[in-house]
Amino acid sequence: MMTGRHILIVDDYPDALDIWTIYLQSMGYRVSTASDGAEAIAQAVRLLPDLIVLDLELPRVSGYEAAAQLRANPETRHIPLIAATGFSHQRQLDRARQAGFDEIVVKPAEPDALVEVIERLLQSAAAPAELSYVAVQRGRKNG
Repeated sequence: MMTGRHILIVDDYPDALDIWTIYLQSMGYRVSTASDGAEAIAQAVRLLPDLIVLDLELPRVSGYEAAAQLRANPETRHIPLIAATGFSHQRQLDRARQAGFDEIVVKPAEPDALVEVIERLLQSAAAPAELSYVAVQRGRKNG
């Protein structure tokens, strides 16, 4: 578990924010919250969290638009994004991927399932980039 990592949770349902905040804090994460897409973008730019869990249906600025704006900003484009949604229709899930989400969690989700996705994304974000190389052998003339 990557304790001490900073997670931004964005949901317009106050009870959901409270539940996720309490659970993630009990798991050792630092948690900030936002209740709409515009606030999510402002918080992300100001705090630069390690990961963002973002509801798709939000007031003012939707989760889709917030994700697209975060991906377009050089300061926030690297932050892993998890879409948390009650939608499970393929069209909405495809739209979330196109907006720039790394993972999608369909609500209601078990807290442990969300933490598993958070951990996987944080670990892959922290892993050094794989080096890719081609070994070239030079032929030698005998003689």
